[in-house]
Amino acid sequence: MSAQPIPGRVTAAAEGEVVVFVIGMRINRWRAVRHWLPTLRAMPRMLKELSRDRDSGLLGYRTLAGGPRELTVIQYWESREKLLAYASDPGKEHRPAWAAFNRRVRGSEGSVGIWHETYLVPAGSYESIYVGMPAYGLGAAHGVEPVALRGERAKERLASA
Repeated sequence: MSAQPIPGRVTAAAEGEVVVFVIGMRINRWRAVRHWLPTLRAMPRMLKELSRDRDSGLLGYRTLAGGPRELTVIQYWESREKLLAYASDPGKEHRPAWAAFNRRVRGSEGSVGIWHETYLVPAGSYESIYVGMPAYGLGAAHGVEPVALRGERAKERLASA
């Protein structure tokens, strides 16, 4: 991803359905490092694995800190099938990390929390605009194009998505 702002007004060049997966963790008990640190370390390994494999289906992601206790990753996927295939593949990082988390959480008394949300957004139900920004979010995942190709107003872009 380029750190240079893209001149002018652009929009995401996404076509068809968009798959957005949001996942996060929350540290509930700072002193219970043995419960939350492995969870914190697992996500970068998964993202690295997915980023190296062009066929994985992960198009892009953005990591956000929600204060000192929370971390969120927004992911954009090629399809729901590829997202679900990765989640269930025993040969990839996710399955062992999920199993280890479940073992640790039994005795953790709520020391760490995790959550995720999956959004399957149909064509015509999303739009975007980026002004003075580098490629970001949906635009980083799918590429960008001039706003004029999809419409100058959000209403027009929603109709053409």
